[in-house]
Amino acid sequence: MLGFIVAIISGALMSIQGVWNAGVTKQTSIWTATGFVQFSALVVCIAAWFVSGREKSIGTLLQVSPKYFLLGGILGAFITFTVIQSVALLGPAKSAMFIVTAQLIVSYLIELFGLFGTEKVPFSWQKLCAAAMMAGGAIWFKSAQGK
Repeated sequence: MLGFIVAIISGALMSIQGVWNAGVTKQTSIWTATGFVQFSALVVCIAAWFVSGREKSIGTLLQVSPKYFLLGGILGAFITFTVIQSVALLGPAKSAMFIVTAQLIVSYLIELFGLFGTEKVPFSWQKLCAAAMMAGGAIWFKSAQGK
């Protein structure tokens, strides 16, 4: 149950953040806003690390394997960039619908093929149909412009 609650909070925070970041972009620029978002996240993470008791040192990053896992921060910068752009171009609701649909489809493919060290899951027609319904819902949602 806790996982569902955390996921709901995450989705709500991502929606709010997308709108706020798009607002900053309108007054600055896309890379200025993206850089500020990443920098402010770094500051919060460092503060949280100090407050939480520093259970592991920063040096443990050197032991991470495979090394490409360390590219998550770079992906984070591009995630921030693309969320800002999609909110600005589509609006918050359509943007969220397509982002979540893409996340579901890509995440299922990652599980299906056991990519990046995840546990491989068997193919499921039910999951494929659910993903297709979600994609169809996103397209239907987009087509309801002004209605």
